[in-house]
Amino acid sequence: MTYKLVQVPAGGEKIRIEHGKLIVPDNPIIPFIRGDGTGPDIWAASVRVFDAAVERCYGGRRKIHWMEVYAGESAFRQFGDWLPQETVNAFQEFLVGIKGPLTTPVGKGIRSLNVALRQLLDLYVCLRPVKYFNGVPSPVKHPEKVDMVIFRENTEDIYAGIDFEAGGPKAMKLLNFLKTEMPEEFKKIRFGAEAMDQVGVGIKPISKPGTERLMRAAIEYALRFNRRSVTIVHKGNIMKYTSGSFRDWGYAVAKREYRDQIVTQRESWILDNVERKPGISVEDNARAIDPGYDMMTEGQQAEIRAEVEAALALLPTHGDGKWKKKLLIKDSIADITLQQVLTRPEEFDVIATPNLNGDYLSDALAAQVGGIGIAPGGNINYVTGHAIFEATHGTAPKYANLDKVNPGSVILSGEMMLRYLGWVEAADAIIAALDKTIGQRIVTYDFARLMDGAKEVKCSEFATAVIGNL
Repeated sequence: MTYKLVQVPAGGEKIRIEHGKLIVPDNPIIPFIRGDGTGPDIWAASVRVFDAAVERCYGGRRKIHWMEVYAGESAFRQFGDWLPQETVNAFQEFLVGIKGPLTTPVGKGIRSLNVALRQLLDLYVCLRPVKYFNGVPSPVKHPEKVDMVIFRENTEDIYAGIDFEAGGPKAMKLLNFLKTEMPEEFKKIRFGAEAMDQVGVGIKPISKPGTERLMRAAIEYALRFNRRSVTIVHKGNIMKYTSGSFRDWGYAVAKREYRDQIVTQRESWILDNVERKPGISVEDNARAIDPGYDMMTEGQQAEIRAEVEAALALLPTHGDGKWKKKLLIKDSIADITLQQVLTRPEEFDVIATPNLNGDYLSDALAAQVGGIGIAPGGNINYVTGHAIFEATHGTAPKYANLDKVNPGSVILSGEMMLRYLGWVEAADAIIAALDKTIGQRIVTYDFARLMDGAKEVKCSEFATAVIGNL
């Protein structure tokens, strides 16, 4: 592609994907957006950390060639466009990029620039790792138990943006359709009969292909990085054919495509029962995994027995305790999950969830380990290889150009990017240096005000301290 607004750096090469594998040269060209508000400050600090980590780990053999692209308020001021097509083209062509926080235009036809980029590039995974760094202020007693990676579906559920204003022609058309064609469903709409023009309507699509590709990404990540479990978080007890199907499709793809590498939680109960009580009957095993067995109908009991028999068929590959070394696949209802990540965080590892659940979970977990100021994020399409890593917080314009704010979110997003590229040594070095720096109580103002004996430093000075600890 040719560019007018963007200058492609000389000497760098494109990242490619071949047969589903990312091909990363030693001198990759990586597009970046500084961001709005505090974005330029935190980008200037963060890029120094990235370059220093790469230099120290690879001794000059590898080097990133940064290519600036534009979006947000700064792009609008320079080019009259919140999201220039060249920016989209650059991310499309060079596959992997990183960005600071962006201003979201109000009433400009784009609900969110972040959402627009995710949809235009079909970045279907929102990857949000949440891990505690020693010394970070936390509102919980044992934040060190929090070590989770959230795979949040990024293109469906409420982020599809199918949302109609009350009284508008689209809402009225849909409500009238329900009233005429699906009267029983229309009755469930509170005030629909007497105040239809005062009812807003939204649609949350959840598809089988969308669920399966997210679940594959979560499982493959868990297997690659030796994680213990994948928990499917859903609201299937109420929304049976969207959230419930997300759970069912997730289990199905796990068992169909990763059978020898995984065990479901209920299968683990069945196999454990056999090992603890050799000779246990199928029916007694069914009673053990489902205490309400004796109150079920005959048909329901038959389903539980069939589940037990299917698990027993796994004995050659999963028996004799071999199931304990498999990746555990389980599920949890969204509301109880939000409680248990506080009370029993050690029981969660990788989480796969639709968009809205993941939105709540990622921010709630970030609060336990220091807040979104150090919460990284990545938006990834594991099929095409496209990925944009990003700060998860806002632009905080009142702190712009003050060299004050915490650059941790962008630093950790860059660490995620390096890990995605396969430059694991540099990623590990950043994690270790960040942990050491915070442990030394060298922190920016947001942490300093909450920590005893902290040394408060500027944004740029924090980066210098991290580089010193690489």
